[in-house]
Amino acid sequence: MGVRLMVVDDHRLLAEALASALKLRGHRVLAAAAPAAGAADLVITRAPEVCLLGTATPAEPGMFDPVAKIKRERPQVAVLVLGPVPSPRGIAAAFAAGASGYVRHDERIEGVERAIMKARAGEAAVAPQLLQGAFSELLNPAAQPDDEGQRLLQMLTPREVEVLVRVADGEDTRLIAAGMGIAPSTARTHVQRVLMKLGVGSRLEAAALAARTGLLDRAGPVSQPETQGEP
Repeated sequence: MGVRLMVVDDHRLLAEALASALKLRGHRVLAAAAPAAGAADLVITRAPEVCLLGTATPAEPGMFDPVAKIKRERPQVAVLVLGPVPSPRGIAAAFAAGASGYVRHDERIEGVERAIMKARAGEAAVAPQLLQGAFSELLNPAAQPDDEGQRLLQMLTPREVEVLVRVADGEDTRLIAAGMGIAPSTARTHVQRVLMKLGVGSRLEAAALAARTGLLDRAGPVSQPETQGEP
C-alpha cells in the first residue's frame, strides 16, 4: 500500500522530480514544493503520513525549527530530512527537533523509499554511519565557540596572542616588529608559530578563526613597543 506523503523543498525541480519518482512507485504525493518559511504550515495543514523536508544547510542554527513545529502540531507525521552530507551535529540537531530520519540528496530512489517505509513504521530512518556519528556528537558535544576560543587562547603564549591580534588588525611583519619592538625575523617566527598552533595555513585564516571563536575579544589590547629588541 502506498504512503501518503509530501515532498517539501526550496528547489522546485528537485522536489517535483522526487515526487514524480515516488508517484511511479505507487505513493500518494500531496505536494511537491514550497519555500522553507512556509513548509511547516503546509505540512501541518495537509497532515501526510510522512514528509520529506529539504534543507541545504543542516548545521545552521534554527534550520530544524520547522521540524519541531510540525511535530508539535502534528506529532503523528513522520518527518524525514532531505539534505546534503551532514555533520554529526546536523544529524543530532535533526533528531533533537523530532525528525524520524535523514536522507541524503544523492540517495537512490530505493533508499529513499526504504527510509519512508521505516519512518511510517516508527523506526529511525538513517544510514548506520550517520546515526553513529550523531550519537557520538550527543554523547561528546563539540566545544561551543566561546569554549573553543578559550582553548585556542590557552595554546598561545602572551607574545603569540599579541602577534595574532596584530595579524587580525592587518599588520604585516614590518609593522608587527615595529609595534612590538622586535626584529622582523623574530616577528616572522612568532607568526609562523601562531599559524602552526592554530592549524591554519595563512594569516587570513588565522584572523578569521580568531574572530569566529571569540579569541580576539578575550585577548585584550596589545602592548606598547619595547625599548630593547628581542634577540
